[in-house]
Amino acid sequence: MAVPEGATAEIRGRRRAIAVVIGIVFVDLLGFGVVIPILPYYVRSFAVSDAVIGLLAASYSLMQFLAAPTLGRLSDERGRRPVILLSLVGSTVAWTVFGVAGEVGAIAGTAAGLAALFSSRMLAGAMGGNIAAANAYIADVTPAERRAGALGLLGASFSLGFIFGPALGGLAASDAVVRAADAVLPDLVPTTQYSLPSFLAAGLSLVALVLALRFLKEPDRLRGAGERRTLIDTFRDALADSSLRGLVIAFFLFSLAFSGVQVMFIPFAADVYGYDATQVALFLSYLGVLGAVNQGVLVGRLSRVVRPARLAVVGAALLASALAMLPFSPELGRLLLPWVDLVAPELAWLLVAGAVLSLGNGLLGVSLSTLVSTGASDERQGSAFGVTQGAGSLGRTVGPPLMGVLYVATYWSPFVVGALVVLPVLGLLAQRAR
Repeated sequence: MAVPEGATAEIRGRRRAIAVVIGIVFVDLLGFGVVIPILPYYVRSFAVSDAVIGLLAASYSLMQFLAAPTLGRLSDERGRRPVILLSLVGSTVAWTVFGVAGEVGAIAGTAAGLAALFSSRMLAGAMGGNIAAANAYIADVTPAERRAGALGLLGASFSLGFIFGPALGGLAASDAVVRAADAVLPDLVPTTQYSLPSFLAAGLSLVALVLALRFLKEPDRLRGAGERRTLIDTFRDALADSSLRGLVIAFFLFSLAFSGVQVMFIPFAADVYGYDATQVALFLSYLGVLGAVNQGVLVGRLSRVVRPARLAVVGAALLASALAMLPFSPELGRLLLPWVDLVAPELAWLLVAGAVLSLGNGLLGVSLSTLVSTGASDERQGSAFGVTQGAGSLGRTVGPPLMGVLYVATYWSPFVVGALVVLPVLGLLAQRAR
């Protein structure tokens, strides 16, 4: 049966809108990934304790937690496009200030330099709340039965940003690039291994802003009534809503477990496997590629035959299993994969655990977002995504410091505790699936 011309034009317009917002998020996240390789070393250049690294990471997530519900509500009231544009302007400013923090410290003292560093990260965190608007935008232009696949593509853009961003950041921080930039840029522009990746991140956010101004259109949708709520009121309302209460708790626990383990995996790989930064980066790229495939292809196809609640249950079970077996990968590899010749059994099991981790994370993350979207009314998509993203940001604020303390006590405890934290999520989702 032929598809009416009007319907064909609508489908093309929907696909174009999805491609535009995914492209903008990818470019913006690419800039975020650029600074990952330099951030710990940048902090150490101020001759302060490594504890500041954790505080800097927490400041980003804390501001995202505070800002995400507000930006989500504003996107319901004022529109998705203005919120996304505002956040990209803020990100451009934040990364620029981040790049000059070292110069501020050299001129005005360490305290002033750290103040610039923290201010820029806090602004970037607040502007990072735009992901709620991007999720809501996808929900606005996508039918409910196709929403999991579209949100999976948005998740895949995250994975791709974290694959290519650190590589670009490492290149921008290389001695050859720093020397070349120093030769061609005016003396007014600081050219160091820390400033150049920061300016590259600012440039990428600026590119995303230009793309949004040129191609991003406001979707047709119902507008919210514009009721004013405080942050506490927003979370209280969400926890009182039976369709969102479990999802808010699930996002918090999921983010707490996964973010804490993310932070502690690099010390684990160095201490247990003896990996250097290059080897860890290769493994993280492996996870990024798997994440892009899982979220961009596999989740969308599975969602056509399996309900999101059931996919979320499977994802939570896989994630908990992967976290529990990850710290014991050397022993499990020698016990279960002694016949592997291509790579060492210890590495083989680490690759298996990483694949299960990536699949569980993809299924759970995308399915939770889909459940949020289908559980909220059309005029409150932004608010719903804002409050759940805020809960996730709060988890990412608590998780890294907590897991860091556990790692100092016993190297395997962050992973096992992370698995235990995911178990209540599994219970909540299993009840919802029934």
